[in-house]
Amino acid sequence: MSRHDIGILFDLDGVLVDSEGEYTKFWGGMGERYGLVSTFAADIKGTTIGEILLNFPETDREWILGELHAFESHMQYPVYPGVMDFLRELKSAGVPSAIVTSSDNVKMDLLFSKRPDLRDMIDALVTGSMVTHSKPHPEGYLRGAELIDVAIEDCYVFEDSLQGLQAGRSSGARVIGIATTNPRHKVSEIADMTLDSMDGVTLAVISKV
Repeated sequence: MSRHDIGILFDLDGVLVDSEGEYTKFWGGMGERYGLVSTFAADIKGTTIGEILLNFPETDREWILGELHAFESHMQYPVYPGVMDFLRELKSAGVPSAIVTSSDNVKMDLLFSKRPDLRDMIDALVTGSMVTHSKPHPEGYLRGAELIDVAIEDCYVFEDSLQGLQAGRSSGARVIGIATTNPRHKVSEIADMTLDSMDGVTLAVISKV
């Protein structure tokens, strides 16, 4: 039996950190450079870097990864309004939480060096290097639930990407969709509850799911 009644599993970009727009610029530019489909930047949201790089010539992948890490080193990773308030509420209530992201360890080290306050509020971390399958596969969220010792059906997943929302749904968790990246009507088709932002999110709000 799990030690905790509920747990919270957060996607990172587009949920906790306002960075999806920056990634859209980067991958949109790379997609255009290599003649990929115009929707490439949107299509890959929630996908690990390893799988993203498969879309590019093998000889160029190391260069593209270097360009990505250089780009990320200059990002500021602003946290959305309401995020830190909710994380403090979780800590105070003894509710465990994890970040489940497709980002690699290099990006997470960069982010936490700039936002140590965010790392201090999270109990566990699942990165793209810790899973075999990208979202929409539920592996990442199942792993996150294990790390915080909460049954997946007692977890709430916070997601913005369609792939991530499907991953949360497939895992068996309750899914809270944040309409920051995709239109609200698309998010609500997959989520149990849809919110426009993290601002004002509390345990009382999500308990209605």
